[in-house]
Amino acid sequence: MKDGIHHGPCGSLLALARVACFILCALPVTQAFPDAAQPAAKLYRSYCAECHGADRFGLMGPALLPENLSRLSRNAAAAMIRDGRPTAQMPPFGDVLEPEEIGQLTDYLYTAIPMPQWGEKEIRASRTVHHAPGTLPDEPQFSTDPMNLFIVVEGGDHHVTILDGDKLEPIHRFPSRFALHGGPKFTPDGRYVFFASRDGWISKFDLWNLKLVAEVRAGINTRNAAVSGDGKYLAVANYLPHTLVILDADLNPVKVHIVRDKDGRHTSRVSAVYDAFPRSSFVAALKDVKEVWELSYDPQAPEIPTGMTHDFRYREGAFIPGFLNPRRTDLNDYLDDFFFTQDYDQIMGTSQGGKGQVVHLDGRRSVATLDLPGMPHLGSGITWTWQGRRIMATPNLKEGVVSVIDMQNWKTIKQIGTPGPGFFMRSHENSRYAWVDSMMSREHKDTLTVIDKETLEVAARLTPVPGKTLTHIEFTRDGKYALASLWEDDGAIIVFDASTLKEVKRIPAKKPVGKYNVWNKITRSEGTSH
Repeated sequence: MKDGIHHGPCGSLLALARVACFILCALPVTQAFPDAAQPAAKLYRSYCAECHGADRFGLMGPALLPENLSRLSRNAAAAMIRDGRPTAQMPPFGDVLEPEEIGQLTDYLYTAIPMPQWGEKEIRASRTVHHAPGTLPDEPQFSTDPMNLFIVVEGGDHHVTILDGDKLEPIHRFPSRFALHGGPKFTPDGRYVFFASRDGWISKFDLWNLKLVAEVRAGINTRNAAVSGDGKYLAVANYLPHTLVILDADLNPVKVHIVRDKDGRHTSRVSAVYDAFPRSSFVAALKDVKEVWELSYDPQAPEIPTGMTHDFRYREGAFIPGFLNPRRTDLNDYLDDFFFTQDYDQIMGTSQGGKGQVVHLDGRRSVATLDLPGMPHLGSGITWTWQGRRIMATPNLKEGVVSVIDMQNWKTIKQIGTPGPGFFMRSHENSRYAWVDSMMSREHKDTLTVIDKETLEVAARLTPVPGKTLTHIEFTRDGKYALASLWEDDGAIIVFDASTLKEVKRIPAKKPVGKYNVWNKITRSEGTSH
């Protein structure tokens, strides 16, 4: 215990072991580069490796390989290096690199390199059990309400803090894997939380006992993970390799899907996977193939036809089991991220081009288009009831606007202006207000916009720390307090009274990326992402 906080056992040793493991894992790949002395390779090491990995397999940023750049032309890639990509926090390099150097670097990224194998055999061999099932007490080992805990991911030094949502005080802190991403996911009882790191590690943590219980490496560059509504399975979306991995709750691999289009010609990164609990299924968006996959985790799921079917009743055709296999929906455009309707029968999705579409999962087709400017961040959208109808609101990664959409006719009701592009939007059933950041703006990253959900007007703009990045709101279980992240190495969790909008207190934190309330997540609050 230090400063009243329980720290993980042997935290420094664990961190050192993970660094050593990362270095050792990278060595065989790095040694495979015959061009390590070439000018382009030196440029890459100087300007790209810190975010995208020395081996180009991805770290905080995605993998930079021909297989993962199929949707990006070389000219567009060169322009991105020159001008940056604010939506991904990538700075411009046009002031430090000559045009010829940008050209060399671009060619280097499109040069093929040996690809490592990471399938079921490698996943299974990476699994580590710290506490076997049944060896820890089956009740919380503390007096705090386990349903009002916050999981605070701190990117500054790669740690996780467990926060008491009643007292608004930390009770435990432990080292995490490198660059956690996609938000932690909980089992339905709130006991276990699963973390996914950018370099493919899935970690299972027992919140009742405050102990890490198991880990497995499900990929090399991972996008996110989802936990089934019954808590029995996890789905892991990988950018590298192009796989969708199904694990059981103890992190044993159950199935590894190599993600290919229906003709088997092209593979794809998986850009997002989420749980559709009323449907007992996972739904996955594919980055490089115009399809949506739905995989049922119901053992009694009906079989899936895989080609021309003459008669379903007499099984005249080719079928595969419906359990944990993909049912495909063909699309007219790529789907990079999406948002479920309240009944989980439809999804609203966007591609990097900013176009929106509504996909009916039972009908397996697009049924509507969405009028959305810029690059809406639908994965961070929220819903509420307004004038007797269900509406959805989403921030925008490219423009200072919140789009409000009628979920009955899919029309845009209003565009609410914000100081700059934002990433996260949050609210709570017990709150009149919705909060959105402007963290993608260089000038207004320090400002939170508070929107009145009844009038759809801006109620306030809050700038508690001028010039510093403020992002990611999450509410306490009862909706009384809203917690924001001061996203700096010497940052903090800033607590606001959700009614008066006044600051209540600050809790020091190392570049807090996000905060996740157990109750709001497992009850699928309309005010937070699922």
